[in-house]
Amino acid sequence: MDFSKVQPIINESALYIEKEKTVVIADLHIGIENELIKQGINTKSQTKKMTKRVIDICKKHKTKKIVLLGDIKHNIPTSTYWEKKDVKIFLETIEQYGEIHIYPGNHDGNIKRYITKNTIMHPSDGDIIKKIGYVHGHRWPNKKIMKSEIIIMAHTHPTIMLTDRRGYKMFEPCWIKTNFSNKKLKEKYPESVNPKLIILPAFNPLCGGMAINKDGIMGPIGKIINLNDSKVFLLDGLEIGKIKDIN
Repeated sequence: MDFSKVQPIINESALYIEKEKTVVIADLHIGIENELIKQGINTKSQTKKMTKRVIDICKKHKTKKIVLLGDIKHNIPTSTYWEKKDVKIFLETIEQYGEIHIYPGNHDGNIKRYITKNTIMHPSDGDIIKKIGYVHGHRWPNKKIMKSEIIIMAHTHPTIMLTDRRGYKMFEPCWIKTNFSNKKLKEKYPESVNPKLIILPAFNPLCGGMAINKDGIMGPIGKIINLNDSKVFLLDGLEIGKIKDIN
């Protein structure tokens, strides 16, 4: 699984940028358990487990920065008491292992109320850190990050639908590495340098996801990528081919 400047962490929904000592995660959806319980699904909070996973990753890689690429919290427009508490504790805990950068997602309304003093907030339409563009993906990215060599995005919770000979369907979380359609890109962003796009799987295993070989990519940026030529990687690092071949 060679992503050049950035490297997915094997068996984790996290990305590591060695040169910058940066870990990137997205779609934690802290508080999603409350919604599932209302639907009759009895499940325990994932916050402590996710916190431990982040800490373990940071310790192993001696992280200096932690990029949270949106949808840290789940409930909108309001948050439950427990969600507010869990988000605050989560951020206060992981800030001990690196400078926190937040790129708000569509579920992150009022996230500023829970951040620590040292947390750096970025625009919801994206920003650049050391020549790499970051954006959650629910909005069109700004023109500045479209001039990056690499853009890292979340929002879609990508999975791949695999069907066996008997027609049984399995859905596996995955990484997507793709390119933009030159024509569509230039129409929307005339000054773009045609960056590579990497889409992260959701960090919270309770989130579910979109089967990209069935439902495509969620968010406006999905309208201007070469979906069929997108490469798919499972969490264990296995490249299973392009979406058009999987179909």
